[in-house]
Amino acid sequence: MPRLSLTDFVDVVSTSGLPKSTKVSQIKHRETYHPAFDFYKPLRDHIVDIHRLNQSKTALSGILERLTDQKKNDAYTSLVTAYRSWWGRKTLTWFDPPSGLYASSGVEVSINPELGLQINGSQHLIKLYFKAESLSKNRVDVITHLMAKTLNGRCPSDTKMAVLDIRNAKLITPTVPIPTLDATLNAELAYIANIWLNI
Repeated sequence: MPRLSLTDFVDVVSTSGLPKSTKVSQIKHRETYHPAFDFYKPLRDHIVDIHRLNQSKTALSGILERLTDQKKNDAYTSLVTAYRSWWGRKTLTWFDPPSGLYASSGVEVSINPELGLQINGSQHLIKLYFKAESLSKNRVDVITHLMAKTLNGRCPSDTKMAVLDIRNAKLITPTVPIPTLDATLNAELAYIANIWLNI
């Protein structure tokens, strides 16, 4: 059974026309994931550790002192500044975020929010967004919808599903349900299942 990351699935959903099948082919045939080639993994892990260990936001800069890659240093510096700005004066309390799989048409999507945070007492599951590419509403809708569908039964009912656009220091939560989104996403998974067998 094909298994996609949530990021990969959102990339497919956000692509139209012939490039959509090309995107699926790229995902199927690329090399096995290796942490060394995940540009944002060190910063992602650092942010998670800071909250999990209940450290202060001053600890965010610690990762910059350990970097030897100038490209990462340049990128991470602005991201750390933006994350610190988002944190501001908020009271953030860690809880272990659940994870799960959303499946349809024989295709699985891994749902793994990086952060479980009570923000000023309000519980949030948060997917971190690092890319320079603008974060569209459609991407947020897909991410938060699948998080809700997969994880709602594994956390308190008042938990908010959110995406943190780090570069813009903005936490985005859905405001209005989209009734047709289930059918749309299941159609996308059926498309992936069909293409996967023929590429």
